Amino acid sequence: MNLDDFSDLIERPDGGVRRDAEEHRERLIVPPGALGRLDELGEWLSAAQQAVPVKPIEQPRVVLFAGDHGVAELGVSGRAAGTTHELVRATLDGATPLAVLARRFSVPVRIVDAGLDCDPELLPESVVRHRVRRGSGRIDIEDAMTAEEAEQAVRLGIAIADEEADSGTDLMVLGDLSVGGTTAASTLIAALCGTDASVVTGRGGAGIDDLAWMRKCAAIRDALRRARPVLGDQLELLATVGGADLAAMTGFLLQCAVRRLPVILDGVVSSACALVAQRAAFRAPDWWLAGQVSGEPAQTKALDRMALNPLLDQGVIVGEGSGALLALPLVQAAAALAAELPERAPSDTGEDVEKDGEKVGDEAGATVANGGSADD
Repeated sequence: MNLDDFSDLIERPDGGVRRDAEEHRERLIVPPGALGRLDELGEWLSAAQQAVPVKPIEQPRVVLFAGDHGVAELGVSGRAAGTTHELVRATLDGATPLAVLARRFSVPVRIVDAGLDCDPELLPESVVRHRVRRGSGRIDIEDAMTAEEAEQAVRLGIAIADEEADSGTDLMVLGDLSVGGTTAASTLIAALCGTDASVVTGRGGAGIDDLAWMRKCAAIRDALRRARPVLGDQLELLATVGGADLAAMTGFLLQCAVRRLPVILDGVVSSACALVAQRAAFRAPDWWLAGQVSGEPAQTKALDRMALNPLLDQGVIVGEGSGALLALPLVQAAAALAAELPERAPSDTGEDVEKDGEKVGDEAGATVANGGSADD
């Protein structure tokens, strides 16, 4: 598998449709610019859907890719290594911020086990049936997975994207459930952006103290030494310092772009996978929205590199897809406004109108301009 092949498969959202959407927006009763960024979102959705006016977002879905990362053994996370399955169980039980929001917004949630380090019997078969491997290697001293496993994980993400597109999902909310995932994600971003470990090291969604931050920074530094020699091959990069969940998310993002399925990104993990995907297919980011500012410095660098401007900045650092899901109502509002606001009456736009079978307006104005009378 060569991820660069996706570059030939991905097209940008339809520019002609976007121009039509902009012209439609100019005719609405609310002046252009009065709705701020909602105007831009509505036009972007029109181009993605190839529809003017835009169609409402009726079947959004959350997909969370789950995995454990061996680097968590170094104490780089606020949670114990190998405990991601507890996050998965809490989400399934409705006891996480993401689960509460999904319930409130009536959005279904799908969890995909790409690399959890637990007995499969602890979770429903629907979650664990796609597992690529049990946990990932310690990326500071060993590969996260083999090349074959990396390809299997990418193909898993592609398959999930196809399933969602075929089922009628019209907007994806992408997140992750992981322990140690931000360390792997920050390593990928530092490698692709050419920065040092200290520049990208954050404190993660669970929060870590200064000593844990120093351990995390050291782990990213060591992993970076292993990542730099393989920067020319995205699949090898994911195998070296990524993880099964990150590779699956990368394949998912690429295939969503192929299938013209818009995606809202969550935090640093999904942003890292998006950056890897952009390296393979430069048009792919045109199909993604950045949901929120996570507070992770690595996410800021990745979004800057992809020219993606987050929709929200509410200080939400919990991760797990929560910030991206919070942005969903904003996107739905943009679609509803673009689709349902009425157009101005012709007389309000300066266009010609007919009265008693005769055209007045521009022609009358032209007569006056030429020295005559509007009554001539």
